[in-house]
Amino acid sequence: MIAVRMAPTTSTSWSITGTVLHGWRLVQGCVHIADGTIAAEVPHGARLVVLPDGWIVAPGFWDLQVNGFAGAEIGDDPDQIAHVAAALPAHGVTGFCPTLVTRTPGAYRRAQQALAETRWPEDGARNLGVHLEGPLLSPHRAGAHHTRALTLPTDDRVSSLINAFSPRILTLAPELVGADAAIGLLRRAGVIVGVGHTEATAAECARAIATGARLLTHAFNAMPGITARDPGPVAAFLAAPNTHIAVIADGVHVAPETLAALERAAGRQLVLVSDAVAAAGAPLGNYLLSGRRLIRDGRAVRDHAGRLAGSAHAISHGPQELVRVGRSVARALASAITAPRRLLSAPDPLSIGEPADLVVLDEHLQPQLTLIGGAVAWREPRTTLTAA
Repeated sequence: MIAVRMAPTTSTSWSITGTVLHGWRLVQGCVHIADGTIAAEVPHGARLVVLPDGWIVAPGFWDLQVNGFAGAEIGDDPDQIAHVAAALPAHGVTGFCPTLVTRTPGAYRRAQQALAETRWPEDGARNLGVHLEGPLLSPHRAGAHHTRALTLPTDDRVSSLINAFSPRILTLAPELVGADAAIGLLRRAGVIVGVGHTEATAAECARAIATGARLLTHAFNAMPGITARDPGPVAAFLAAPNTHIAVIADGVHVAPETLAALERAAGRQLVLVSDAVAAAGAPLGNYLLSGRRLIRDGRAVRDHAGRLAGSAHAISHGPQELVRVGRSVARALASAITAPRRLLSAPDPLSIGEPADLVVLDEHLQPQLTLIGGAVAWREPRTTLTAA
Protein backbone atom coordinates (compact mmCIF):
# COMPACT_ATOMS: atom_id res chain seq x y z
CA MET A 1 0.00 0.00 0.00
CA ILE A 2 1.15 3.56 -0.69
CA ALA A 3 -0.12 6.85 0.67
CA VAL A 4 -1.60 9.13 -1.98
CA ARG A 5 -3.18 12.56 -1.84
CA MET A 6 -6.86 12.64 -2.75
CA ALA A 7 -7.25 15.30 -5.42
CA PRO A 8 -10.70 16.81 -6.04
CA THR A 9 -12.65 14.63 -8.42
CA THR A 10 -16.06 14.20 -9.99
CA SER A 11 -15.64 10.43 -10.02
CA THR A 12 -18.71 8.55 -8.81
CA SER A 13 -17.12 5.08 -8.68
CA TRP A 14 -15.47 4.15 -5.40
CA SER A 15 -14.69 1.20 -3.20
CA ILE A 16 -13.82 2.19 0.37
CA THR A 17 -12.52 -0.46 2.74
CA GLY A 18 -12.20 -0.05 6.50
CA THR A 19 -14.42 0.63 9.50
CA VAL A 20 -18.01 1.35 8.47
CA LEU A 21 -20.90 2.72 10.52
CA HIS A 22 -23.91 0.48 9.89
CA GLY A 23 -26.88 1.72 11.86
CA TRP A 24 -25.70 1.72 15.48
CA ARG A 25 -22.61 -0.46 15.00
CA LEU A 26 -19.09 -0.10 13.67
CA VAL A 27 -18.05 -3.04 11.50
CA GLN A 28 -15.17 -3.89 9.22
CA GLY A 29 -16.28 -3.90 5.62
CA CYS A 30 -16.51 -2.09 2.31
CA VAL A 31 -18.70 0.57 0.79
CA HIS A 32 -18.99 0.44 -3.00
CA ILE A 33 -20.25 3.36 -5.10
CA ALA A 34 -21.32 3.32 -8.74
CA ASP A 35 -23.09 6.08 -10.66
CA GLY A 36 -23.50 8.10 -7.49
CA THR A 37 -25.31 5.39 -5.53
CA ILE A 38 -24.42 2.57 -3.15
CA ALA A 39 -23.48 -0.53 -5.16
CA ALA A 40 -23.43 -4.25 -4.33
CA GLU A 41 -19.91 -4.89 -5.58
CA VAL A 42 -16.74 -3.15 -6.69
CA PRO A 43 -17.57 -1.18 -9.85
CA HIS A 44 -15.30 -1.43 -12.88
CA GLY A 45 -12.65 1.28 -12.76
CA ALA A 46 -13.53 2.28 -9.19
CA ARG A 47 -11.18 4.34 -7.07
CA LEU A 48 -9.99 1.88 -4.42
CA VAL A 49 -9.38 3.36 -0.98
CA VAL A 50 -8.24 1.65 2.22
CA LEU A 51 -8.86 3.73 5.33
CA PRO A 52 -6.14 4.14 7.96
CA ASP A 53 -6.63 2.45 11.31
CA GLY A 54 -9.13 4.35 13.42
CA TRP A 55 -10.76 6.10 10.46
CA ILE A 56 -14.45 5.57 9.72
CA VAL A 57 -16.65 5.83 6.65
CA ALA A 58 -20.28 6.58 7.47
CA PRO A 59 -23.40 8.02 5.94
CA GLY A 60 -23.19 11.81 6.12
CA PHE A 61 -24.46 13.76 9.10
CA TRP A 62 -28.08 14.91 8.97
CA ASP A 63 -28.75 18.09 10.94
CA LEU A 64 -32.41 18.80 11.70
CA GLN A 65 -31.89 22.35 13.01
CA VAL A 66 -29.75 24.77 11.01
CA ASN A 67 -30.64 28.48 11.24
CA GLY A 68 -27.54 29.55 9.34
CA PHE A 69 -23.86 28.84 8.86
CA ALA A 70 -20.58 30.33 7.66
CA GLY A 71 -21.85 33.90 7.91
CA ALA A 72 -25.12 33.28 6.08
CA GLU A 73 -28.66 32.98 7.45
CA ILE A 74 -31.69 30.91 6.50
CA GLY A 75 -34.00 33.83 5.80
CA ASP A 76 -35.11 35.99 2.90
CA ASP A 77 -32.03 35.76 0.65
CA PRO A 78 -31.79 32.73 -1.70
CA ASP A 79 -28.05 33.25 -2.15
CA GLN A 80 -27.45 33.05 1.60
CA ILE A 81 -29.53 29.88 1.86
CA ALA A 82 -27.50 28.31 -0.96
CA HIS A 83 -24.29 29.44 0.78
CA VAL A 84 -25.31 27.55 3.93
CA ALA A 85 -25.93 24.39 1.91
CA ALA A 86 -22.56 24.75 0.16
CA ALA A 87 -20.64 25.29 3.41
CA LEU A 88 -22.01 22.36 5.41
CA PRO A 89 -20.21 19.48 3.62
CA ALA A 90 -16.91 20.78 5.04
CA HIS A 91 -18.27 19.51 8.35
CA GLY A 92 -19.53 16.17 7.06
CA VAL A 93 -23.13 17.29 6.67
CA THR A 94 -24.91 15.85 3.62
CA GLY A 95 -28.49 16.76 4.56
CA PHE A 96 -30.11 19.42 6.74
CA CYS A 97 -33.40 21.06 7.65
CA PRO A 98 -33.27 24.79 6.87
CA THR A 99 -34.69 26.26 10.07
CA LEU A 100 -36.74 29.42 10.45
CA VAL A 101 -37.09 31.02 13.86
CA THR A 102 -40.10 33.14 14.75
CA ARG A 103 -40.66 36.16 12.52
CA THR A 104 -43.44 38.49 11.42
CA PRO A 105 -46.01 37.36 8.81
CA GLY A 106 -44.30 39.53 6.20
CA ALA A 107 -40.90 38.04 7.00
CA TYR A 108 -42.38 34.53 6.72
CA ARG A 109 -43.66 35.39 3.25
CA ARG A 110 -40.24 36.65 2.20
CA ALA A 111 -38.57 33.52 3.60
CA GLN A 112 -41.02 31.28 1.74
CA GLN A 113 -40.24 33.10 -1.49
CA ALA A 114 -36.49 32.87 -0.86
CA LEU A 115 -36.65 29.13 -0.21
CA ALA A 116 -38.67 28.65 -3.40
CA GLU A 117 -36.08 30.62 -5.39
CA THR A 118 -32.98 28.98 -3.88
CA ARG A 119 -30.71 27.27 -6.39
CA TRP A 120 -29.45 24.39 -4.29
CA PRO A 121 -25.79 23.62 -5.13
CA GLU A 122 -25.15 20.15 -6.50
CA ASP A 123 -22.19 19.73 -4.17
CA GLY A 124 -24.07 21.16 -1.19
CA ALA A 125 -25.93 19.47 1.63
CA ARG A 126 -29.37 18.28 0.57
CA ASN A 127 -32.52 20.08 1.71
CA LEU A 128 -34.43 17.65 3.96
CA GLY A 129 -37.39 19.99 4.41
CA VAL A 130 -37.99 23.12 6.45
CA HIS A 131 -38.01 23.11 10.25
CA LEU A 132 -40.30 25.83 11.57
CA GLU A 133 -39.16 26.67 15.10
CA GLY A 134 -42.06 28.94 15.90
CA PRO A 135 -44.14 31.03 15.87
CA LEU A 136 -46.34 28.77 18.06
CA LEU A 137 -44.12 29.06 21.14
CA SER A 138 -44.49 30.15 24.76
CA PRO A 139 -43.70 33.83 25.36
CA HIS A 140 -42.36 32.77 28.76
CA ARG A 141 -39.67 30.59 27.10
CA ALA A 142 -39.05 32.61 23.96
CA GLY A 143 -35.27 32.81 24.34
CA ALA A 144 -33.92 34.75 21.37
CA HIS A 145 -37.24 34.57 19.47
CA HIS A 146 -39.24 37.73 18.84
CA THR A 147 -41.99 37.60 21.48
CA ARG A 148 -44.21 40.06 19.60
CA ALA A 149 -44.31 37.69 16.62
CA LEU A 150 -45.42 34.65 18.63
CA THR A 151 -48.97 33.46 17.91
CA LEU A 152 -51.47 30.89 19.13
CA PRO A 153 -51.91 27.70 17.07
CA THR A 154 -55.29 28.42 15.49
CA ASP A 155 -56.45 26.18 12.64
CA ASP A 156 -56.06 29.03 10.15
CA ARG A 157 -52.52 29.88 11.32
CA VAL A 158 -51.36 26.26 11.27
CA SER A 159 -52.92 25.65 7.85
CA SER A 160 -51.21 28.74 6.45
CA LEU A 161 -47.82 27.52 7.69
CA ILE A 162 -48.40 24.09 6.18
CA ASN A 163 -49.49 25.56 2.85
CA ALA A 164 -46.59 28.02 2.68
CA PHE A 165 -43.72 25.77 3.73
CA SER A 166 -44.78 22.10 3.67
CA PRO A 167 -42.55 21.80 6.74
CA ARG A 168 -40.80 18.57 7.64
CA ILE A 169 -40.71 19.58 11.32
CA LEU A 170 -42.64 22.18 13.30
CA THR A 171 -41.78 22.96 16.92
CA LEU A 172 -44.54 24.29 19.20
CA ALA A 173 -45.46 24.70 22.85
CA PRO A 174 -48.17 22.14 23.66
CA GLU A 175 -49.66 24.09 26.57
CA LEU A 176 -50.93 26.84 24.27
CA VAL A 177 -54.66 27.07 23.62
CA GLY A 178 -55.43 25.10 20.46
CA ALA A 179 -52.23 23.05 20.53
CA ASP A 180 -53.96 19.66 20.65
CA ALA A 181 -55.91 20.39 17.49
CA ALA A 182 -52.80 21.83 15.85
CA ILE A 183 -50.79 18.69 16.56
CA GLY A 184 -53.50 16.57 14.99
CA LEU A 185 -53.66 18.82 11.93
CA LEU A 186 -49.88 18.75 11.52
CA ARG A 187 -49.70 14.99 11.97
CA ARG A 188 -52.35 14.42 9.31
CA ALA A 189 -50.32 16.66 6.96
CA GLY A 190 -47.24 14.48 7.51
CA VAL A 191 -45.37 17.06 9.60
CA ILE A 192 -43.18 15.89 12.48
CA VAL A 193 -44.25 17.81 15.57
CA GLY A 194 -41.57 18.92 17.99
CA VAL A 195 -42.13 20.25 21.49
CA GLY A 196 -39.96 23.17 22.52
CA HIS A 197 -39.79 26.72 23.89
CA THR A 198 -42.40 25.56 26.35
CA GLU A 199 -43.60 25.80 29.93
CA ALA A 200 -45.50 22.51 29.56
CA THR A 201 -45.82 20.05 32.39
CA ALA A 202 -45.04 16.37 31.94
CA ALA A 203 -48.78 15.68 31.73
CA GLU A 204 -49.21 18.26 28.95
CA CYS A 205 -46.26 16.76 27.09
CA ALA A 206 -47.69 13.25 27.51
CA ARG A 207 -50.96 14.46 25.99
CA ALA A 208 -49.04 16.04 23.10
CA ILE A 209 -47.18 12.78 22.52
CA ALA A 210 -50.44 10.82 22.56
CA THR A 211 -51.82 13.28 20.00
CA GLY A 212 -48.82 12.86 17.73
CA ALA A 213 -45.76 14.86 18.88
CA ARG A 214 -42.57 12.87 18.27
CA LEU A 215 -39.60 15.14 18.98
CA LEU A 216 -38.34 17.17 21.93
CA THR A 217 -36.51 20.19 20.52
CA HIS A 218 -33.12 21.02 22.12
CA ALA A 219 -33.65 19.26 25.45
CA PHE A 220 -33.16 21.28 28.65
CA ASN A 221 -33.06 24.57 26.75
CA ALA A 222 -36.10 26.89 26.74
CA MET A 223 -38.09 24.49 28.94
CA PRO A 224 -38.40 23.41 32.58
CA GLY A 225 -35.91 20.88 33.88
CA ILE A 226 -36.44 17.70 35.89
CA THR A 227 -37.17 17.80 39.61
CA ALA A 228 -38.38 15.14 42.04
CA ARG A 229 -42.09 15.93 41.71
CA ASP A 230 -42.14 17.99 38.53
CA PRO A 231 -40.62 15.82 35.78
CA GLY A 232 -41.15 18.32 32.97
CA PRO A 233 -40.80 17.80 29.21
CA VAL A 234 -37.49 15.90 29.25
CA ALA A 235 -38.73 13.17 31.58
CA ALA A 236 -42.02 12.96 29.70
CA PHE A 237 -40.22 12.23 26.43
CA LEU A 238 -37.76 9.84 28.08
CA ALA A 239 -40.71 7.86 29.42
CA ALA A 240 -42.51 7.67 26.07
CA PRO A 241 -41.65 5.02 23.48
CA ASN A 242 -41.18 5.97 19.82
CA THR A 243 -40.11 9.53 20.58
CA HIS A 244 -36.84 11.33 19.92
CA ILE A 245 -34.97 13.80 22.07
CA ALA A 246 -32.82 16.40 20.31
CA VAL A 247 -29.85 17.88 22.12
CA ILE A 248 -27.28 20.56 21.30
CA ALA A 249 -23.97 18.99 22.34
CA ASP A 250 -21.70 22.00 21.88
CA GLY A 251 -20.25 22.18 25.41
CA VAL A 252 -22.32 25.30 26.12
CA HIS A 253 -26.06 24.56 25.90
CA VAL A 254 -25.96 21.50 28.17
CA ALA A 255 -23.44 20.89 30.97
CA PRO A 256 -21.29 17.76 30.56
CA GLU A 257 -22.84 16.08 33.60
CA THR A 258 -26.35 16.75 32.31
CA LEU A 259 -25.38 15.54 28.84
CA ALA A 260 -23.92 12.34 30.33
CA ALA A 261 -27.13 11.67 32.27
CA LEU A 262 -29.28 12.33 29.21
CA GLU A 263 -27.07 10.12 27.04
CA ARG A 264 -27.45 7.19 29.42
CA ALA A 265 -31.19 7.65 29.83
CA ALA A 266 -32.11 8.35 26.21
CA GLY A 267 -30.16 5.63 24.41
CA ARG A 268 -31.37 5.47 20.82
CA GLN A 269 -33.90 8.24 21.41
CA LEU A 270 -31.07 10.78 21.34
CA VAL A 271 -30.73 12.96 18.23
CA LEU A 272 -27.89 15.43 17.87
CA VAL A 273 -28.66 18.82 16.33
CA SER A 274 -26.42 21.83 15.94
CA ASP A 275 -28.91 24.72 16.17
CA ALA A 276 -26.20 26.50 14.19
CA VAL A 277 -26.67 30.17 13.33
CA ALA A 278 -24.87 32.42 10.85
CA ALA A 279 -22.04 32.91 13.36
CA ALA A 280 -21.21 29.18 13.29
CA GLY A 281 -18.24 28.36 11.10
CA ALA A 282 -17.50 32.07 10.83
CA PRO A 283 -15.04 34.55 12.42
CA LEU A 284 -15.72 36.23 15.73
CA GLY A 285 -18.04 39.20 15.50
CA ASN A 286 -21.64 40.31 14.97
CA TYR A 287 -24.27 38.42 12.99
CA LEU A 288 -28.04 38.45 12.49
CA LEU A 289 -30.84 36.02 13.33
CA SER A 290 -34.20 37.15 11.98
CA GLY A 291 -33.11 40.76 12.30
CA ARG A 292 -31.74 40.36 15.83
CA ARG A 293 -28.06 41.12 16.34
CA LEU A 294 -25.95 38.28 17.75
CA ILE A 295 -22.37 38.20 19.00
CA ARG A 296 -19.99 35.27 18.62
CA ASP A 297 -17.39 35.44 21.40
CA GLY A 298 -15.29 32.40 20.48
CA ARG A 299 -17.29 29.83 22.44
CA ALA A 300 -20.96 30.79 22.30
CA VAL A 301 -23.41 32.96 20.38
CA ARG A 302 -25.54 35.36 22.42
CA ASP A 303 -27.97 38.21 21.82
CA HIS A 304 -27.67 41.71 23.29
CA ALA A 305 -29.22 40.51 26.56
CA GLY A 306 -26.66 37.74 26.95
CA ARG A 307 -29.08 34.92 26.10
CA LEU A 308 -27.84 31.96 24.11
CA ALA A 309 -29.01 32.34 20.52
CA GLY A 310 -28.10 29.14 18.71
CA SER A 311 -24.73 27.45 18.49
CA ALA A 312 -21.31 28.41 17.19
CA HIS A 313 -20.55 24.82 16.14
CA ALA A 314 -21.46 22.46 13.32
CA ILE A 315 -23.07 19.14 14.17
CA SER A 316 -19.73 17.38 13.59
CA HIS A 317 -18.70 18.71 17.01
CA GLY A 318 -21.51 16.84 18.75
CA PRO A 319 -20.26 13.25 18.51
CA GLN A 320 -16.94 14.33 20.01
CA GLU A 321 -18.79 15.83 23.00
CA LEU A 322 -20.83 12.66 23.45
CA VAL A 323 -17.70 10.51 23.42
CA ARG A 324 -16.17 12.77 26.09
CA VAL A 325 -19.12 12.04 28.42
CA GLY A 326 -18.96 8.30 27.88
CA ARG A 327 -21.01 7.40 24.81
CA SER A 328 -19.41 4.86 22.49
CA VAL A 329 -18.06 6.13 19.17
CA ALA A 330 -20.65 4.10 17.26
CA ARG A 331 -23.58 5.45 19.26
CA ALA A 332 -22.21 8.99 19.25
CA LEU A 333 -22.01 8.99 15.47
CA ALA A 334 -25.37 7.26 15.11
CA SER A 335 -26.99 10.06 17.10
CA ALA A 336 -26.17 12.43 14.23
CA ILE A 337 -26.55 9.90 11.42
CA THR A 338 -28.90 6.99 12.16
CA ALA A 339 -31.27 8.64 14.65
CA PRO A 340 -32.29 11.62 12.47
CA ARG A 341 -32.89 9.31 9.53
CA ARG A 342 -35.10 7.11 11.69
CA LEU A 343 -37.09 10.15 12.84
CA LEU A 344 -37.58 11.21 9.22
CA SER A 345 -38.47 7.62 8.19
CA ALA A 346 -35.62 7.55 5.70
CA PRO A 347 -34.37 4.24 4.22
CA ASP A 348 -31.10 2.61 5.22
CA PRO A 349 -28.52 4.98 3.71
CA LEU A 350 -26.14 2.10 2.89
CA SER A 351 -28.71 -0.05 1.08
CA ILE A 352 -28.16 -0.73 -2.60
CA GLY A 353 -29.29 2.11 -4.84
CA GLU A 354 -29.37 4.80 -2.16
CA PRO A 355 -27.49 8.06 -2.89
CA ALA A 356 -23.82 7.77 -1.93
CA ASP A 357 -23.81 10.60 0.60
CA LEU A 358 -20.90 9.74 2.88
CA VAL A 359 -18.37 11.19 5.26
CA VAL A 360 -14.89 9.86 6.05
CA LEU A 361 -13.76 10.68 9.60
CA ASP A 362 -10.31 10.41 11.11
CA GLU A 363 -9.50 8.84 14.47
CA HIS A 364 -10.55 12.08 16.21
CA LEU A 365 -13.94 12.06 14.43
CA GLN A 366 -12.90 15.03 12.32
CA PRO A 367 -14.33 15.00 8.78
CA GLN A 368 -11.70 14.43 6.11
CA LEU A 369 -13.78 13.75 3.01
CA THR A 370 -17.45 14.30 2.16
CA LEU A 371 -19.15 12.67 -0.81
CA ILE A 372 -22.56 13.72 -2.10
CA GLY A 373 -23.95 11.52 -4.83
CA GLY A 374 -20.55 9.82 -4.99
CA ALA A 375 -18.79 13.06 -5.96
CA VAL A 376 -16.36 14.93 -3.74
CA ALA A 377 -18.25 17.79 -2.12
CA TRP A 378 -15.36 18.64 0.19
CA ARG A 379 -12.01 17.25 1.24
CA GLU A 380 -9.50 18.26 3.89
CA PRO A 381 -6.62 19.61 1.76
CA ARG A 382 -3.92 17.97 3.89
CA THR A 383 -5.54 14.56 4.20
CA THR A 384 -3.97 11.44 2.81
CA LEU A 385 -5.70 8.15 2.17
CA THR A 386 -4.25 4.79 1.16
CA ALA A 387 -4.87 3.47 -2.34
CA ALA A 388 -5.02 -0.27 -2.83
